Amino acid sequence: MIKVNEIYYSIQGESSKAGLPCVFIRLTYCNLRCTYCDTEHAFYEGIDMGIEDILSEVKKYECNLVEVTGGEPLFQKECIGLMKRLCNNGFEVLLETGGSLPIKDVDRRVKIIMDLKCPSSGMMKKNLYTNIDDLKQSDEVKFVIGSTEDYNWSKEILEKYNLTKKCSVLFSTVFGKLEPVTLVNWILKDKLDVRFQLQMHKFIWEPTIRGV
Repeated sequence: MIKVNEIYYSIQGESSKAGLPCVFIRLTYCNLRCTYCDTEHAFYEGIDMGIEDILSEVKKYECNLVEVTGGEPLFQKECIGLMKRLCNNGFEVLLETGGSLPIKDVDRRVKIIMDLKCPSSGMMKKNLYTNIDDLKQSDEVKFVIGSTEDYNWSKEILEKYNLTKKCSVLFSTVFGKLEPVTLVNWILKDKLDVRFQLQMHKFIWEPTIRGV
């Protein structure tokens, strides 16, 4: 059984898939406590569901794009089997993970969107840098930036791990903490080969609304 916080249909708000209709499977539990977390309701709330029940629920929406998120989805070992079953059923599967737990066992058909936690998150020491070796070219690494310190640290990580050559890199702001134009200007000034992104769903709906 897998503890599921919610399953809902919305648009993809981030990543290179931003703007596309997507079914979200939000799993319960997280081993991190980021300062800017916007899904604290997923820390403990949820109901136990079997993989077949989850698949049945997802199929109701008739949407091929599915994201497994959290919380931290990889905290539940059954998540690996769930993603494999989703792939076997023909879904295009995304995994949103905080970057602190191993990704090596994730089905290679899954597109991984992995955070590297910046200093202002309070969780930087939890980054599992060996995950970088397991990234595919089709995967994406995300930096959520809330300060000049975060930005400079992110640049150092890009260079140290040659990240932009390994996969796509996403830069976004901590919502409500750093103005988007500030980050965009920094990226342009330094000519970084990264994709700037907004959390699109937070501009469409009220930022605190769940299930969107």
